[in-house]
Amino acid sequence: MRKLPADYVTIGHLTKDIADDSYTLGGTAAYASLTAVSFGLDTALVSSHSKKLNIKPLHNIAIYNKQSPTDTTFENIETPSGRVQFLREIAEPIDLTDIPKELASTPIVHIGPVANEVSMEIIDAFHSHCLIGITPQGWMRQWGDDGQVRYKLWVPPAEIIQRADAVVISDEDVCKDEAIIHNYAQIFSLLVVTEGFNGARVYWHGEMQRFSAPKMRVLDPTGAGDIFAAAFFIRLQATKDAWVSAETAVRLASLSVTRRGLDSIPRPEEVKSNIKEIIKGSSC
Repeated sequence: MRKLPADYVTIGHLTKDIADDSYTLGGTAAYASLTAVSFGLDTALVSSHSKKLNIKPLHNIAIYNKQSPTDTTFENIETPSGRVQFLREIAEPIDLTDIPKELASTPIVHIGPVANEVSMEIIDAFHSHCLIGITPQGWMRQWGDDGQVRYKLWVPPAEIIQRADAVVISDEDVCKDEAIIHNYAQIFSLLVVTEGFNGARVYWHGEMQRFSAPKMRVLDPTGAGDIFAAAFFIRLQATKDAWVSAETAVRLASLSVTRRGLDSIPRPEEVKSNIKEIIKGSSC
C-alpha cells in the first residue's frame, strides 16, 4: 500500500508575533504542527508566508507555501483597559486551489485560521474518511483601518456543520457568551470549549463533561489552546473517544504553559507518559 504524504495536515497562516523590537514565530499552524510531530506523526502544513519568515523551527514538517510578499503579523499592546491585539500585516489567503491533491486523504485535517485567511470551502478538498478538526478562532476576528482586532460572530455554513468531526474554541474566542456556546453545542456533533487555567468542557452525544487542568507555574500561556486542539484531534482519531482525548489534551496543554513560545510544544516523552497514565487510570 502506498504511504500517504502525511498523517496530519494543518491549514492556516504562520505568524510573526511582535514582542519588543523582535518577533517570534507563532500561529495555530506552528504550534499544532509541532505537536503532531511530537506524537510521532508525519506532518504537513499548508500556509502562506514570505521568503523572509524564519521557519527553521519547522524543519521536520513538509510545508506547502503560497508565496506572499508579506507575513501575517500580530502585535499585542497593554492598555489601561487591558491587552489589545492589532493585525499589522496579512499574508495571502488560502483557498481550495491551494490544497495539493496528494493531501486529500490525510487522516487528520486541522483547519486553523488566525486572520480569516482560510476559505471555508477548503473542506471540500478532503475525502469523507478524513477526520476534520477545526479551530475557528480566525473566522471570529475582524479589524478596521487601525488594525485593532475585534470579535466577529461566526455563522458556520451547512457544509462545515456536516463535515466537522470536532470543533475546538476557547471561551474567550466568543467573549464568554454562553448563548453562542450553547448554539454551537447544538449544531456541531462534537464541541470542545477550552477555559484557560480551568481546563475544558466537552459537548458530545448530548452530554457535557468538564476536565480540570492541573495547577502549574505559568510562564507563558501562548499556544496552549493550539496544543490542546492538536492533541485532542490526534487522540480522537486513535481512540474515537472524546472524553479520553480531552484528558490527554488538558494534561499536555497544562504542561505547555510552564515554558515559553515554541519551546512549550510537548516533548515526545511527555506525550507517551500522559497517554500511558490515562490508559492505566481507565483500567481501574
